Amino acid sequence: MAGFLIRRVGQIIPTLLFVSLLIFGLQQLMPGDPALILAGEERGDPLVLAQIRAELNLDRPLHEQYVLWLFNVLQGDLGFSWRIREPVAKVILEKLPVTVQLGLMAFAIACLIGIPAGIISAVKKDRPADWVANGVALAGISTPNFWLGIMMILLFSVNLGWLPPSGYVALTVDWRQSLATTIMPAFVLGTGIAAVLMRHTRSAMVQAMNQDYVRTARAKGLAERIVVAKHALRNALVPVITLGALELGTLLSGAVLTEQVFTIPGFGKLVVDAVFNRDYPVVQGVVLVVAVIYVLLNLAADVLYVLINPRLRHA
Repeated sequence: MAGFLIRRVGQIIPTLLFVSLLIFGLQQLMPGDPALILAGEERGDPLVLAQIRAELNLDRPLHEQYVLWLFNVLQGDLGFSWRIREPVAKVILEKLPVTVQLGLMAFAIACLIGIPAGIISAVKKDRPADWVANGVALAGISTPNFWLGIMMILLFSVNLGWLPPSGYVALTVDWRQSLATTIMPAFVLGTGIAAVLMRHTRSAMVQAMNQDYVRTARAKGLAERIVVAKHALRNALVPVITLGALELGTLLSGAVLTEQVFTIPGFGKLVVDAVFNRDYPVVQGVVLVVAVIYVLLNLAADVLYVLINPRLRHA
């Protein structure tokens, strides 16, 4: 296992360096001059613009800007927000718990719905349960998040009065109110991912159920639930884990529309505001953090592969 982890970590380092280069390079393609935005009413004064560019190192060549930024990042310094004049790391740490809570809740809902539905659909292939599961999955994939969010607000907040329509309360302040403010957006995000997980789980399970080792297990007289849970599901989980890691990374990168509908102050809203205000350090910091999250989730998926199937250690 140690050698396996060393190989995977060795692949992560050049990947992150390449990602950092892409983040910085693509950021420069955004139209507009940050100095003009920051200058405000004094944007017509060349001296003010020159001073702002000098303070932000915008007057240096791009390669020098990148090396300086990367050097600071390696020391844990993501820079300062040009708009709110606060450290980017502080801004991210304020928004990260919101996005992590919402993402984990949505992912838990997706797994609780999608994986069991996929297993049942595969076991009951071409039966009414399979048709119902596929129909619900198709509806989940096709339904826009913003529409479902608005309908849930109308039902559970306006008509029934069970849940608050918007806003966010931190877990450390009031965990009950926090769950009440995040359960609807988490369900909205989770349903779409549940549909995708259901389809992939069903496909992997159908393929596994047709393998020789499953037929052998049945020939030995094992109970069907043991054949499904111990033999078929264990081998079918590998592609599902891959998909789950990617979908969780997507959730943790922020859900712009859902956060806007429910007024959730997460990564999605932070990135949108930073892009509109040409706040490059915030955009670069958030995208870099999201990239690290994706890489770590893929590493976690690799470890789960090995735990499920030890033969993959030498792959």
